[in-house]
Amino acid sequence: MNLSRRDLVGASGLALLSATAVSGRVQAQSIPEAPTTTTNTMQPPIYPTSGPDYQPVVTLNGWTLPWRQNGDWKEFHLVAEPVEREMAPGMIARLWGYNGQSPGPTIEAVEGDKVRIFVTNRLPEHTTIHWHGMLLPNGMDGVGGLTQPHIKPGKTFVYEFELKKSGTFMYHPHADEMVQMAMGMMGFFVIHPRDPKQHRVDRDFVFLLSSYDIDPGNYVPKVAEMLNFNMWTFNTRVFPGIDHLVVAQGDRVRVRVGNLTMTNHPIHMHGYDFEVTCTDGGWVRPEARWPEVTIDIPVGAMRAYEFDAIYPGDWALHCHKSHHTMNAMGHDIRTFIGVNKKEFAKRMKRLVPDYMPMGNAGMADMGEMEMPLPDNTLPMMTGFGQFGPIEMGGMFTVVKVREGLAAGNYKDPGWYKHPAGTVAWEWKGPAPAIASAPGAKPVPQARPAVQVVKPGSKPGGHGNH
Repeated sequence: MNLSRRDLVGASGLALLSATAVSGRVQAQSIPEAPTTTTNTMQPPIYPTSGPDYQPVVTLNGWTLPWRQNGDWKEFHLVAEPVEREMAPGMIARLWGYNGQSPGPTIEAVEGDKVRIFVTNRLPEHTTIHWHGMLLPNGMDGVGGLTQPHIKPGKTFVYEFELKKSGTFMYHPHADEMVQMAMGMMGFFVIHPRDPKQHRVDRDFVFLLSSYDIDPGNYVPKVAEMLNFNMWTFNTRVFPGIDHLVVAQGDRVRVRVGNLTMTNHPIHMHGYDFEVTCTDGGWVRPEARWPEVTIDIPVGAMRAYEFDAIYPGDWALHCHKSHHTMNAMGHDIRTFIGVNKKEFAKRMKRLVPDYMPMGNAGMADMGEMEMPLPDNTLPMMTGFGQFGPIEMGGMFTVVKVREGLAAGNYKDPGWYKHPAGTVAWEWKGPAPAIASAPGAKPVPQARPAVQVVKPGSKPGGHGNH
């Protein structure tokens, strides 16, 4: 069967490559081409052109894998290979992934579909793919040595199964798993309900949580790390390189998050409460859903939550483990809060003229200072909003709810224009009195941070103007 560009659904803008080796029951000439991309921003969703209707997902900083219809089968082609992934501007990681990226492209299909997935191995060692959470024949489960032979370098294997239930699932290797997952081999598999009206939403976002330990100046993660990771990512991107979730006011929104790191993540969204509607075990019945503002996602699990986008604004979405919203976090940093480093700094500057003492009043100054860093290294805190440094990194992004966005418009609308009088402001009046607890000694009143100037007078020489 020859393949034309029209046979690949939604493949425009993607470079194409071909597989040349095949194992299994399908002949080499019938292998579909394997789309690939190195684009680091969210690609438009692929809407169905035949079969049941559904609202396609959009993958943060990612894309959906095109397919072709071959008789009763939807055919996909994954290529396991070394990739380069820009974690944010200024840092590239050399990883392993699928079809040019880590994580690999999202696979989308419909409950009841028969899927045939070709997997070509271009890694330096053997691999397999496990279809995490899915109901399928045992021989398609992807555990190397247990349910199938390993896919050797240069070979292609074929997985064939019918999709038994809708929901959100993942794929990853079950061969040299510690190394291959630590190197970034993972992806999402979304199965839509057969009934287009079931679990319907207006916008549907997906991203995977992954973690890496990459020393400053290096490119390759330490694959044997178990605890001290320094790059915590949404879809192998860190803030400010993570796409925003752009939403029209009034939309029903679903966010699906999968966790393939080594620890749990309490994902917190500002401005809303939401309902937990799906796990990788299936959909939560309406009467069993529960309200949250933070959902803890265990290792090897997926959680989906939904909300009605009523309140406009730029709402933070992040892991609530504070070290997971930092980049290149050193674990041997000493605490100097409260230490007077003035004399020490004078002596150090005689030896190192550019020395800057930091940390004696907290670490916030790192969010706005541009210090020299090794090549291919990001600051611990980075990224700016309309009011200054956001002082975040790692697992952090923004849900941007706007009035009047067209369906299917995911373009960044810029920062939110707050209505007058709705932004927290600085108090310019007299400093408030400080009350003492009963029986305690009076507390000296601090000098106002901002000098109050009476009309017609001139400011004095003290205080901040």
